[in-house]
Amino acid sequence: MSLRQEPAGSAALRPHRVVVLALDGLLPFELGIPHRIFGRPRDAQGRYLYEVVTCSVRPPGPVETDADFAIHVAHGPEALATADTVIVPASYELGPVYEEGRLTDELSAALARVRPGTRLASICTGVYVLAAAGYLDGRPATTHWADAERFQRMFPRIEVDADVLFIDDGDVLTSAGVAAGIDLCLHIVRRDHGTAVANDVARRTVVPPHRDGGQAQYIHRPVPDPQLATTTAARAWALGRLHEPIQLRDMAEQEAMSVRTFTRRFREEVGVSPGQWLTQQRVERARHLLESTDLSVDRISRDAGFGTPQSMRQHLQAALGVTPTAYRRTFRPGGPPGDGTAPRQDGDRGLRL
Repeated sequence: MSLRQEPAGSAALRPHRVVVLALDGLLPFELGIPHRIFGRPRDAQGRYLYEVVTCSVRPPGPVETDADFAIHVAHGPEALATADTVIVPASYELGPVYEEGRLTDELSAALARVRPGTRLASICTGVYVLAAAGYLDGRPATTHWADAERFQRMFPRIEVDADVLFIDDGDVLTSAGVAAGIDLCLHIVRRDHGTAVANDVARRTVVPPHRDGGQAQYIHRPVPDPQLATTTAARAWALGRLHEPIQLRDMAEQEAMSVRTFTRRFREEVGVSPGQWLTQQRVERARHLLESTDLSVDRISRDAGFGTPQSMRQHLQAALGVTPTAYRRTFRPGGPPGDGTAPRQDGDRGLRL
């Protein structure tokens, strides 16, 4: 695979290049996430939308993992200069980056190759690398909930939020630990190419198509006690009636619970309130219809349960930063995928908890 610099204007002729920085002590699972998610999407002609490259801070060779094996990385730090997006997965051997909040000379020299304007992302403690490099100063960020307090002490200029799965701050994105890296990468695909492409990747990966960035990292009761009633049936009931007015008491009645008990149980299981969850589902329904149908905005607002175009416009503006018309124009079938006009969702943390 050639990693030479391309002439200006040639970027549109090739897939978006994602370069994954493999550091000693890396977690194999998290290293594999970008390859699995970005290695799947294709356009209508069957062409891959992304090219995924793994590199090291050293010349090609072995990189130690936290498991009982090493991996051979075929590219050195020069690959970073060719990246459209750089992703830094977690590592358990960050040395002074983790212990003192400073880059090693080797890592500093590697990151100096990253071109201005390159999108940056981290998974779990990979955020320490971005923070030590100064990319997160004055910006919001997240990491694994168990490490957030330490991270905040070390980098007081960063606005750390330990209660979310990921944060999209435009050109810099950070995620919580392990599986939240999947949510982050799917979010990037969705941002670049729309929900239809992201949902197809999710189906092939056998994961939920969308967990909002603002969903809680740690849910008190992620696996319901078999002796207790759950809110699963109420959610299924609501999903089949998004186009109708749905009251909290209607959902509670599906589980034969009081509103108070249902609300508490729902938040314990899902991580957000019933009202926040309903809004998330309606936004997703609107996005799907805007991308995949020629229905009018007025009709979509009714079918998604917003009632009026004005209400839908307000909710999409709050969630995505764009109007329904602008969103549809970005993701119309046959339009240029990933052309940079997609809604950026700057500062998106999803719905607040």
